[in-house]
Amino acid sequence: MFAHGEGSGGVAMRSLADPPVFRLAGRDGPRLDLEADGGVRAHVFVLEHDIIRVLVLPDGGLKFPRTWAIAPAMDDTAWEGRDRFEVAGFSCPEFDLTQDAEGLVVATSRLRLRVAWRSLRCRWDLREGEAWRPIAADRATQAYDFGWWDGKVRHYLKRNPGEAYYGLGERSGPLDRSGRRFRLKNVDALGYDAETSDPLYKHIPFYITRGGEAGPCFGLFYDTYSDCAFDFGCERSNYHGLFRSFEAQSGDLDYYVIAGPKPIDVTRRFTWLTGRPAATPDWILGYSGSSMAYADAPDAQDRLVGFLRDCEKHEIPCESFHLSSGYTSIGSKRCVFTWNRDKFPDPEGLARTFREAAVRILANIKPCLLVEHPDFTAVAQAGLFIGDEQGPNLVQFWDGLGAYLDFTNPAAVAWWQERLTSTLLDVGISAAWNDNNEFEVLSPRAQAAMFGSPRPAIEAKPLQTLLMMRASFEAQRAHAPDAPPIGISRSGAVGMHRYVQTWSGDNTTAWKTLRWNLRMGLGLSMSGVSNLGHDIGGFAGPAPDEELFVRWIGASIFQPRFSIHSWNDDGSVNEPWMHPAALPTIRELFALRRRFVPYLVERLRRYREDFEPVLRPLFFDFPDDPESWVEQDTHMVGPDILFAPPLDPGVETLDVRLPRGADWQDHWTGELLAGGQTVRRPCPWSRPPIFLRGDADTPIKSA
Repeated sequence: MFAHGEGSGGVAMRSLADPPVFRLAGRDGPRLDLEADGGVRAHVFVLEHDIIRVLVLPDGGLKFPRTWAIAPAMDDTAWEGRDRFEVAGFSCPEFDLTQDAEGLVVATSRLRLRVAWRSLRCRWDLREGEAWRPIAADRATQAYDFGWWDGKVRHYLKRNPGEAYYGLGERSGPLDRSGRRFRLKNVDALGYDAETSDPLYKHIPFYITRGGEAGPCFGLFYDTYSDCAFDFGCERSNYHGLFRSFEAQSGDLDYYVIAGPKPIDVTRRFTWLTGRPAATPDWILGYSGSSMAYADAPDAQDRLVGFLRDCEKHEIPCESFHLSSGYTSIGSKRCVFTWNRDKFPDPEGLARTFREAAVRILANIKPCLLVEHPDFTAVAQAGLFIGDEQGPNLVQFWDGLGAYLDFTNPAAVAWWQERLTSTLLDVGISAAWNDNNEFEVLSPRAQAAMFGSPRPAIEAKPLQTLLMMRASFEAQRAHAPDAPPIGISRSGAVGMHRYVQTWSGDNTTAWKTLRWNLRMGLGLSMSGVSNLGHDIGGFAGPAPDEELFVRWIGASIFQPRFSIHSWNDDGSVNEPWMHPAALPTIRELFALRRRFVPYLVERLRRYREDFEPVLRPLFFDFPDDPESWVEQDTHMVGPDILFAPPLDPGVETLDVRLPRGADWQDHWTGELLAGGQTVRRPCPWSRPPIFLRGDADTPIKSA
């Protein structure tokens, strides 16, 4: 038998016959302190009637003493993060506490937690009326790693038949994650398969559990920025029964249980827990043009001005433009915060021309400096990169090797903000497009400054992503204090909604992408990130044919980000006028989008003020209708609009089931229809089926 702290290979091990036995060691307001022999500790925090937190410390202390995810109803955390024992912002209600020989019981008006002294096994109940209903329990065998395995962060829960799991941000495939295993490891997933690819761009370790067909919902959030994995029944073991699991490569096991019973309650509370969404300026809801081909062309500035002329010629209103990284090229290399004066001889004039056309420019910026970058040596000498004792940690990045800036180093943040301001904002660029910001650091030797307490950068890569977008956001706010700042970011982590609008990355042009991107967006919205969209028409692969392109535009009219962006294999550009015969239809769809922008403005205001998701599956608003839980493409936009976009080629009519619990008005005919029935509707390219909730006062512009 090995004693705790001993074992082969230096890995702490414990006898399986001798699991830790805890005791209540003290209480500090909403926090209960539990201890076991050998220095093992755990803490229970009663933060709200519907939020209880468990922090498990097998080694007795925190590896990451601060968090950047938790900001209850706040605009932000401190730059250096929030102390994990801080409870500011929470109501910390009174709660019932009892204990006996088996363990302790903590109960609020909504949640009840039972903790067994032996092995810390937790069981959770949700109050329904006067009764308590079980919602979750740790696996009976080895739910936590108390020195038995490899020292990684682990949590195993019992998995009950019939449970469904939703969330984790932008995952591929169906909304119900049951039976799958997902890795949260931000990668540049160019040309991914939206049905099967994993991992992808975002790191949001939060999901919602539904307990069977009639069961209540609750949320589970693991506060970590480590690479991690979730298993929802893909793995089985004869020795442990049915289980689901969370595993992180490093950090602390720090998880929050959020009571439902409705799934929308859980999403709202999780969004509240992780901070107030950024205010959304109206202009970012308009059409945003882009293509890598424009900025890569030798006459790039003329091509961009030509884009404005084409918008006017073809009667396509445009309110912003995503300027791709070709403007930074030095030869074949992309060098952030530089201007290629051959392709862009007059950046100030370009910005002025766009501003006079009422089109704002969002410029692409990347957090990695290639070794050929003119500032690389100076930045390295200043110690602003992620690196080790040998110097900057070199990684593969686009056209060569480079090093990532370290946004946990205040000096690197200051350098970034000064360069963003002087080379872009002062020129007339309106906002930052934070791109290629997955921070794919692989070396365990590479160190991040971590605000004076250096740690391996590999342990918190998404934190770099989060702080990069924050640095850009704050630079914009300082430059234009009277305008609400907003940024764009491809990669992301919990807390990103405080700074940016996002999209689902470099998707592939295909009909299946159109369908599964829609589900990815719903998964993001369920996970607290509502200001989102997708590259309309597809980013990588072949140019979209006429039908696919028009259907993609039609399916995107209610997504907050409405951008056509591309890097087609044949060098062509996705533009609203790319298929001349379809241009009248596309104009109609753009006009339809503009009619509903006031509604999107209102929904994003409610998102910021009340934490309500914008895009949502039917079961968010109609959880009592069993048919609303069926996997489908029809979804809600806020509480008042039912949208059924056609997502297959050759479709002329569509059968749409109207959720039970409301009456519905066909937007196109004005016909009032009872919920609970299926109606067949024509769906010409210019008129995707739209239904308005019968009793809603929905702000829509007149035609």
